[in-house]
Amino acid sequence: MNSAGFTHERNQKDHWITPRHILSVLGEFDLDPCACELGQPWSTAKEMYHLPSQDGLLLPWHGRVWLNPPYGRETHKWIERICLHRRGTLLIFARTETKTFQRIWRFADAILFIAKRVQFYRPDGTRGGSSSAPSCLVAFGRMDAESLRDSGIGGALVHTWTVL
Repeated sequence: MNSAGFTHERNQKDHWITPRHILSVLGEFDLDPCACELGQPWSTAKEMYHLPSQDGLLLPWHGRVWLNPPYGRETHKWIERICLHRRGTLLIFARTETKTFQRIWRFADAILFIAKRVQFYRPDGTRGGSSSAPSCLVAFGRMDAESLRDSGIGGALVHTWTVL
């Protein structure tokens, strides 16, 4: 495990597309700063930066952001960026013990711990494998917290906590 606390459990060439059923219940997003470079079977936001040709860490962020970051050595940079942006929803492993997740506790407005493992998709729209760890959706901003509450996605929604 790297110092940030997140690793990509599969080959670096694998692409993990967010299931449409998750996106469809969360409402419209303005920006996905790290969309799949190979294309996506459905849109995740009105505007999508495609990695690696468009580096969403360096380009401007605006509006409500959807973030399913690339997992690896730079995951913590993506999480830091959405923490500072303060508007959007993050899909990430629910590894609460990590240093990176400690940052989430300080900035997020709500966290939905998803009841089942997320089954991701490939760029061609076929179903890929299940996540190797539990996932959660993290809301930044009141609107995104309400979106998680109203989504109907099974799991446990946490919207009040104390960081000790």
